[in-house]
Amino acid sequence: MTHFWLIRHALVEENARAILYGVMDVPLCETTLLEQAPMYRSLATRLPRPAVWLVTPLSRTRRTAETIFAHGYPPTDPGIEPELIEQSLGEWQGLVHADLPERLTLPAHAFWPLGGHEKPPGGESMVEVITRVGAAMERLAVEHAGHDVVIVSHGGAIRGAVAHALAIGPDNALHMSIQNLSLTRLERSSDGWRVVCVNEVPGY
Repeated sequence: MTHFWLIRHALVEENARAILYGVMDVPLCETTLLEQAPMYRSLATRLPRPAVWLVTPLSRTRRTAETIFAHGYPPTDPGIEPELIEQSLGEWQGLVHADLPERLTLPAHAFWPLGGHEKPPGGESMVEVITRVGAAMERLAVEHAGHDVVIVSHGGAIRGAVAHALAIGPDNALHMSIQNLSLTRLERSSDGWRVVCVNEVPGY
Protein backbone atom coordinates (compact mmCIF):
# COMPACT_ATOMS: atom_id res chain seq x y z
CA MET A 1 0.00 0.00 0.00
CA THR A 2 1.23 3.48 -0.92
CA HIS A 3 -0.30 6.27 1.18
CA PHE A 4 -0.66 9.71 -0.43
CA TRP A 5 -1.20 12.88 1.59
CA LEU A 6 -2.14 15.68 -0.81
CA ILE A 7 -2.14 19.28 0.42
CA ARG A 8 -3.33 22.26 -1.57
CA HIS A 9 -0.91 25.19 -1.32
CA ALA A 10 -1.65 28.22 0.85
CA LEU A 11 -3.73 31.18 -0.32
CA VAL A 12 -2.05 33.35 -2.95
CA GLU A 13 -1.79 37.12 -2.62
CA GLU A 14 -4.80 39.34 -3.32
CA ASN A 15 -3.81 40.66 -6.76
CA ALA A 16 -3.25 37.13 -8.05
CA ARG A 17 -6.67 36.06 -6.83
CA ALA A 18 -8.22 38.69 -9.11
CA ILE A 19 -6.94 36.92 -12.24
CA LEU A 20 -6.82 33.46 -13.78
CA TYR A 21 -3.31 32.51 -12.72
CA GLY A 22 -3.13 28.79 -13.60
CA VAL A 23 0.56 27.88 -13.82
CA MET A 24 1.81 31.45 -13.33
CA ASP A 25 4.29 31.57 -10.45
CA VAL A 26 2.38 33.91 -8.15
CA PRO A 27 3.37 34.60 -4.51
CA LEU A 28 1.50 33.60 -1.38
CA CYS A 29 -0.43 36.02 0.81
CA GLU A 30 1.97 37.02 3.59
CA THR A 31 -0.80 38.13 5.95
CA THR A 32 -2.58 34.79 5.69
CA LEU A 33 0.66 32.91 6.26
CA LEU A 34 0.86 34.54 9.68
CA GLU A 35 -2.85 34.33 10.52
CA GLN A 36 -3.06 30.63 9.71
CA ALA A 37 -0.17 29.54 11.91
CA PRO A 38 -2.48 27.18 13.88
CA MET A 39 -3.38 25.37 10.66
CA TYR A 40 0.29 24.84 9.85
CA ARG A 41 0.94 23.51 13.35
CA SER A 42 -2.01 21.15 12.93
CA LEU A 43 -0.64 19.85 9.63
CA ALA A 44 2.84 19.47 11.10
CA THR A 45 1.37 17.22 13.78
CA ARG A 46 -1.06 15.37 11.49
CA LEU A 47 1.31 14.38 8.69
CA PRO A 48 3.21 11.06 8.83
CA ARG A 49 6.85 10.77 9.87
CA PRO A 50 8.91 9.76 8.04
CA ALA A 51 7.52 10.51 4.59
CA VAL A 52 8.62 11.29 1.05
CA TRP A 53 7.88 14.96 0.30
CA LEU A 54 7.13 16.33 -3.16
CA VAL A 55 6.25 19.79 -4.43
CA THR A 56 5.57 21.17 -7.91
CA PRO A 57 7.83 23.57 -9.85
CA LEU A 58 5.76 26.56 -8.65
CA SER A 59 7.13 28.41 -5.63
CA ARG A 60 3.78 28.54 -3.82
CA THR A 61 3.95 24.80 -3.15
CA ARG A 62 7.53 24.86 -1.86
CA ARG A 63 6.78 27.88 0.32
CA THR A 64 3.78 26.06 1.79
CA ALA A 65 5.94 23.01 2.57
CA GLU A 66 8.61 25.19 4.15
CA THR A 67 5.98 26.85 6.35
CA ILE A 68 4.78 23.45 7.57
CA PHE A 69 8.40 22.61 8.45
CA ALA A 70 8.73 25.91 10.29
CA HIS A 71 5.73 24.98 12.46
CA GLY A 72 7.03 21.68 13.74
CA TYR A 73 7.44 19.08 11.01
CA PRO A 74 11.06 17.88 10.70
CA PRO A 75 12.57 19.81 7.76
CA THR A 76 13.24 17.85 4.61
CA ASP A 77 14.26 18.66 1.05
CA PRO A 78 11.19 18.01 -1.13
CA GLY A 79 11.55 16.53 -4.57
CA ILE A 80 9.95 18.32 -7.53
CA GLU A 81 7.15 16.61 -9.44
CA PRO A 82 6.21 18.64 -12.55
CA GLU A 83 3.34 16.33 -13.53
CA LEU A 84 1.34 17.43 -10.47
CA ILE A 85 1.33 21.11 -11.42
CA GLU A 86 -1.90 23.12 -11.75
CA GLN A 87 -4.07 23.13 -14.89
CA SER A 88 -2.50 25.30 -17.57
CA LEU A 89 -4.93 27.96 -18.77
CA GLY A 90 -2.72 28.88 -21.71
CA GLU A 91 -3.52 32.24 -23.31
CA TRP A 92 -6.23 32.90 -20.72
CA GLN A 93 -3.75 33.17 -17.87
CA GLY A 94 -3.58 36.72 -16.57
CA LEU A 95 -7.17 37.56 -17.55
CA VAL A 96 -9.41 39.09 -14.91
CA HIS A 97 -12.30 36.74 -14.17
CA ALA A 98 -14.91 39.02 -15.74
CA ASP A 99 -13.18 38.78 -19.15
CA LEU A 100 -13.35 34.99 -19.35
CA PRO A 101 -17.03 34.21 -20.18
CA GLU A 102 -16.89 35.79 -23.65
CA ARG A 103 -13.98 33.52 -24.58
CA LEU A 104 -15.56 30.22 -23.56
CA THR A 105 -16.70 27.81 -26.24
CA LEU A 106 -18.57 25.57 -23.78
CA PRO A 107 -20.76 26.40 -20.77
CA ALA A 108 -18.90 27.27 -17.60
CA HIS A 109 -19.04 24.84 -14.70
CA ALA A 110 -21.18 25.78 -11.71
CA PHE A 111 -18.16 25.67 -9.39
CA TRP A 112 -15.26 26.48 -11.73
CA PRO A 113 -14.77 29.16 -14.41
CA LEU A 114 -14.35 26.49 -17.12
CA GLY A 115 -16.26 23.34 -17.96
CA GLY A 116 -14.39 20.08 -17.70
CA HIS A 117 -13.98 19.71 -21.47
CA GLU A 118 -13.05 23.34 -22.19
CA LYS A 119 -9.48 23.65 -23.50
CA PRO A 120 -7.99 27.16 -23.36
CA PRO A 121 -5.81 28.13 -26.35
CA GLY A 122 -2.33 26.88 -25.57
CA GLY A 123 -3.56 25.28 -22.33
CA GLU A 124 -5.17 22.05 -21.24
CA SER A 125 -8.63 20.81 -20.40
CA MET A 126 -9.58 19.17 -17.12
CA VAL A 127 -9.77 15.91 -19.08
CA GLU A 128 -6.07 16.30 -19.86
CA VAL A 129 -5.28 17.23 -16.25
CA ILE A 130 -6.87 13.99 -15.02
CA THR A 131 -4.87 11.97 -17.57
CA ARG A 132 -1.59 13.70 -16.68
CA VAL A 133 -2.05 13.54 -12.93
CA GLY A 134 -3.40 9.99 -13.03
CA ALA A 135 -0.32 8.73 -14.87
CA ALA A 136 1.93 10.51 -12.37
CA MET A 137 0.08 9.05 -9.38
CA GLU A 138 0.36 5.53 -10.80
CA ARG A 139 4.09 6.02 -11.32
CA LEU A 140 4.63 7.44 -7.85
CA ALA A 141 2.66 4.58 -6.31
CA VAL A 142 5.16 2.16 -7.80
CA GLU A 143 8.25 4.25 -7.07
CA HIS A 144 7.29 4.71 -3.41
CA ALA A 145 5.40 1.46 -2.78
CA GLY A 146 4.82 0.87 0.91
CA HIS A 147 5.63 4.43 1.92
CA ASP A 148 3.85 7.63 2.90
CA VAL A 149 4.10 10.37 0.26
CA VAL A 150 3.23 13.97 1.14
CA ILE A 151 2.57 16.13 -1.91
CA VAL A 152 1.97 19.88 -1.82
CA SER A 153 0.10 20.58 -5.03
CA HIS A 154 -2.82 22.55 -6.49
CA GLY A 155 -6.59 22.43 -6.47
CA GLY A 156 -6.91 21.28 -10.08
CA ALA A 157 -4.26 18.60 -9.75
CA ILE A 158 -5.75 17.25 -6.52
CA ARG A 159 -9.18 17.07 -8.15
CA GLY A 160 -7.47 15.22 -10.99
CA ALA A 161 -5.91 12.71 -8.60
CA VAL A 162 -9.25 12.00 -6.91
CA ALA A 163 -11.00 11.76 -10.28
CA HIS A 164 -8.41 9.21 -11.39
CA ALA A 165 -8.83 7.21 -8.19
CA LEU A 166 -12.63 7.15 -8.54
CA ALA A 167 -12.66 6.86 -12.35
CA ILE A 168 -15.03 9.83 -12.67
CA GLY A 169 -15.30 12.44 -15.40
CA PRO A 170 -13.97 16.01 -15.39
CA ASP A 171 -17.25 17.78 -14.68
CA ASN A 172 -17.91 15.50 -11.71
CA ALA A 173 -14.38 16.20 -10.45
CA LEU A 174 -15.03 19.94 -10.53
CA HIS A 175 -17.84 19.50 -7.99
CA MET A 176 -15.20 18.74 -5.36
CA SER A 177 -14.11 21.57 -3.08
CA ILE A 178 -10.35 21.62 -2.50
CA GLN A 179 -9.59 24.45 -0.10
CA ASN A 180 -6.21 25.99 0.55
CA LEU A 181 -4.21 23.96 3.09
CA SER A 182 -6.79 21.16 3.00
CA LEU A 183 -5.68 17.54 3.14
CA THR A 184 -6.79 14.82 0.72
CA ARG A 185 -5.70 11.23 1.36
CA LEU A 186 -5.50 8.48 -1.25
CA GLU A 187 -4.17 4.93 -1.03
CA ARG A 188 -2.96 2.63 -3.79
CA SER A 189 -2.68 -1.13 -3.35
CA SER A 190 -2.57 -4.05 -5.74
CA ASP A 191 -6.37 -4.03 -5.58
CA GLY A 192 -6.66 -0.44 -6.80
CA TRP A 193 -7.26 3.02 -5.40
CA ARG A 194 -9.07 3.99 -2.21
CA VAL A 195 -10.13 7.51 -1.25
CA VAL A 196 -9.68 8.01 2.49
CA CYS A 197 -10.75 11.65 2.71
CA VAL A 198 -11.10 14.77 0.54
CA ASN A 199 -10.73 18.38 1.65
CA GLU A 200 -10.01 17.74 5.32
CA VAL A 201 -9.30 21.19 6.76
CA PRO A 202 -6.69 21.30 9.53
CA GLY A 203 -8.18 22.32 12.87
CA TYR A 204 -7.14 24.94 15.30
